[in-house]
Parts: sequence; structure tokens; C-alpha cells
Amino acid sequence: MSRRGPLKSAVPSNVVSPVRRCSRTACGRPAVATLTYVYADSTAVLGPLATYAEPHCYDLCAEHSERLTAPRGWEVVRLADTSAPSRPSGDDLEALANAVREAARPQQRTAQSGGGNARGADPMEVARRGHLRVLRSPDS
Repeated sequence: MSRRGPLKSAVPSNVVSPVRRCSRTACGRPAVATLTYVYADSTAVLGPLATYAEPHCYDLCAEHSERLTAPRGWEVVRLADTSAPSRPSGDDLEALANAVREAARPQQRTAQSGGGNARGADPMEVARRGHLRVLRSPDS
């Protein structure tokens, strides 16, 4: 009696990659867009990569999605990827800088400005340190 090791398959097993690949023949690049044909309207719709691989849709890499052309008489509709985070504009960065500057300024006490309540406008506020406030319990 001979002891055999674990059974081995005669067909080598390839590990399936979780990354979806371009549907074009001989292209192994990762897919970034999904192509769908709407035959009734003679339209090819190219949009962001679909959540699930559909049998009647084609996943394309960046190069093939940029070079996509449709048959004569057909229209190509390219949908923008709205899920991608947009780059901040100059206005966004300026607003962020202004908010940081405002938070860094020393807090003006209402007692110094002539207000009657030295603790601020909120009667529940007991103390303040920077942007943190200590509040009185609503029961007392």
C-alpha cells in the first residue's frame, strides 16, 4: 500500500482575478468603462464601469474606451462618471482656508463687547475652551 498525497487535478488551476478585464480580444488591461448597445435607437452608450458584469454589456479599458467608434449611422453617447470624486476648485480651497483662519482666531467674549451674559448667548453654557463647550444639565 502506497500513501498518496492530496489529489491533484490534471488541469492546472488559474486563480481568477477579482479585477474585471477589458472585453476586447487579447487585451488584458483592467476595465474602466462599460459599453452597452441600444439597437432600437442605433446608439452605443459608454459609461462608468457597471457594478456587475452583464452578459450583454462589454467592459473596456481606458485605451479602448477612448478609441471607441460606432458603425455608420449610429451615435455614441459618453456618460460622465459622477461617482468619481471631483477635484476641489479654487473657491473650495479658499473657503476651507477662511474657515481654518476663523477657527484659529481667539474667541471674543460677549462680556467684552458689552453683552449682559458673560458665558455667551446660550444660558446652558457653563464654560468654554477653544471650540469646546461645557453645558449645564437640563435638569438643573
